[in-house]
Amino acid sequence: MSYIWQDFNIKTFPAETVVFRDGVFCPELSTLNSPVIDKNYDLPVHFIYVGEIIGKNSLDIIINENVKNQKIFLSAKVKVKKTASFDIIIKNSGLGSDLNGFFIIENHSDMKFNLDAHHLCRNTGISVQTRLLAYPDSVSKITGTAHIYKYCENCRSDINFSALADKNSKITFLPQQKISAIPEDASHSANIAHYNQPQIEFLHQSGLTDTEIKKVLREAFENSVDLLNK
Repeated sequence: MSYIWQDFNIKTFPAETVVFRDGVFCPELSTLNSPVIDKNYDLPVHFIYVGEIIGKNSLDIIINENVKNQKIFLSAKVKVKKTASFDIIIKNSGLGSDLNGFFIIENHSDMKFNLDAHHLCRNTGISVQTRLLAYPDSVSKITGTAHIYKYCENCRSDINFSALADKNSKITFLPQQKISAIPEDASHSANIAHYNQPQIEFLHQSGLTDTEIKKVLREAFENSVDLLNK
């Protein structure tokens, strides 16, 4: 799967994999044939979702109740050039199992992204960080809800949204929590950053063009969190 690193800057590591490209499941690149985790694996499970999306897209990740202490990673790097929606549903019923996700969304058009994270057992973890690159005249609506149900104590939940926004883009963030049991940790956040003029001036003085400067700042923003070091 070296092309995933070379083409999309997605880190790969020894894992059981479920790979999607341009919204389509790629069995030739996957070691598992379904996004349903119904048993334990010696290796982590890595969901990889890359490429360009258009129209309606969805991904359901199910961790069944017979799974214990499984590590799951979700890496997504998608580009939106035409109107698109992306719905993610995560259901974690695996005692002691953790899912850590990192999304990068590059939006040039009109895009809706929705995440529903369901903690269906005590001592489960779902952490998803979403980084949005909002280009000129783009419209982005990003929502996310963490559900911690009754009798599901000691869960770990984190829904985090950040955007690097062009001044002519429009962004709506809506992170939410619905908590019916005492968690170990539960947090959600959203923030929007714009191209910083002092940074731009400094990079200009270093000899970079406007195009090169925006590329450098976008790459720095994308790499501000490393999923694999969580």
